[in-house]
Amino acid sequence: MNAITRFFSQLFGALGAHRPAPQGQVLSITELKEQQVSWLVVGLGNPGEQYAATRHNVGYMAIDDLLAANGDTLQPVAGAKSQGAVVCVEDQKVLALRSTTFMNLSGEGVGPLAKSLGVAPERVIVIHDELDLPAHKVRIKQGGNENGHNGLKSITEHLGTREYPRVRIGISRPPKETPIPDYVLGPVDSSAGFDQAIALAAAAARAIVSQGISRAQNDIHSRSK
Repeated sequence: MNAITRFFSQLFGALGAHRPAPQGQVLSITELKEQQVSWLVVGLGNPGEQYAATRHNVGYMAIDDLLAANGDTLQPVAGAKSQGAVVCVEDQKVLALRSTTFMNLSGEGVGPLAKSLGVAPERVIVIHDELDLPAHKVRIKQGGNENGHNGLKSITEHLGTREYPRVRIGISRPPKETPIPDYVLGPVDSSAGFDQAIALAAAAARAIVSQGISRAQNDIHSRSK
């Protein structure tokens, strides 16, 4: 199953979140605290079928790849504008997360939840599309400015700091005649290189949790040249 197919599988489950969820299928803050969640991995994107296969949604796709190994699915998080699933990375509990807001309000589904769970910003990993990297290149970055990315701006606003780790998935810059909003909301390619980049971004998030950011950078950057 490729990245786009996985995304649509999660999407149609997500659309059902507007209906009352069956008992046991909503993640409560109490439950997440009991599971001792110590990291958030957040994929940025826009909800809705019309945005599903766009460049701006590669962060969503990476979350789906992260969940695919064990067949986990996203569930609504009670009281939060987000959906999540708890996964284990070695001996640590990680909440894989997608905000249910649009991109420019992404922080609303992340910042309050991180505070409720006591997860510090340096343990909130954000996966996003990056115009300033060639297509399919994956890079890990600690903090820094948002380079005009509205999703990152919202995350920064609601975490209260820029000092959180990012996994950047390159989508390259558009041709000069193409407006950036049109470009990022345009379709991704369906090549093997694209699927590999999505899988590597998910691996990068796991590596940050298990190895720390410096070792993760050495590992992932050597695999994405």
